[in-house]
Amino acid sequence: MVILGVDPGTAITGYGVVESRVAGLRAIAYGVIRTSADAPAPERLAIIHRKVKAILSSNGVEHLATERLFLSHNEKTAFSVGRTIGVVLLAAAELGVHWQEYTPLQVKQAVVGYGAADKQQVQYMVQRILDLDELPKPDDAADALAVAICHAHMAATKGAE
Repeated sequence: MVILGVDPGTAITGYGVVESRVAGLRAIAYGVIRTSADAPAPERLAIIHRKVKAILSSNGVEHLATERLFLSHNEKTAFSVGRTIGVVLLAAAELGVHWQEYTPLQVKQAVVGYGAADKQQVQYMVQRILDLDELPKPDDAADALAVAICHAHMAATKGAE
């Protein structure tokens, strides 16, 4: 099973593609999609949509996993992230990719075993679980890999593989 984890943001969207096999998990690709703050919102969203769709297509992704939007006190940020999730979901729907979302608590528990883990603990465990030579950077990419790992673990426990 090939999973794309996404950490959505308008300026920076993290992505991580993970393959879940009987022998364990393997990172296929990870990184970030950056958009210019000078570009209008529709253009930024179009870039994210196009790049996510390319990642889904080129890696044979079967499942998309995102972290549930945390409703912050900053309305502008919440709307911006919500729009980004929307274009990511549109790309997945266009390609028939299944989608699941997880709370930050579920992601941390699946990766670290502790729901109040900090970013450094999550990065360290992502590196160990995926047997990466170095910590995945930037944070947005590490977070996206963590979401993909969470989905792999949840799917395995539900017998969805």
